[in-house]
Amino acid sequence: MSASNKKASNKKNTVRGKRYSPEEKAKVVSFVEEYNTTNGRGGQSSAAVKFGISQLTISSWLKNAGVSSGSKGSTSKGGMQNKLATMLTLGQDIDRLDRELTSKRKKFEALKASL
Repeated sequence: MSASNKKASNKKNTVRGKRYSPEEKAKVVSFVEEYNTTNGRGGQSSAAVKFGISQLTISSWLKNAGVSSGSKGSTSKGGMQNKLATMLTLGQDIDRLDRELTSKRKKFEALKASL
């Protein structure tokens, strides 16, 4: 094997997929559940397009979360876990936004007082 062929084969082996956080997975799974509850089916396909993630990956996440592929997913045990994970994520976002808003209010009041 020549040096150039060896480099080419190493490039193929170094490409890896993106790692998703549990929050990102929960967001996608809850999107699929919500879509399926509203429309009956098609959540997995819509999520693949919306989030740019393969349907195979989403299918694996749904299976691990205990969500069925039909509209029954929101009543399963995985549905409750996903709702709790989504609530946790939303709570964290709210806390972050509250801190940011408090900081901006302080800056605003300081500027107002300096006028």
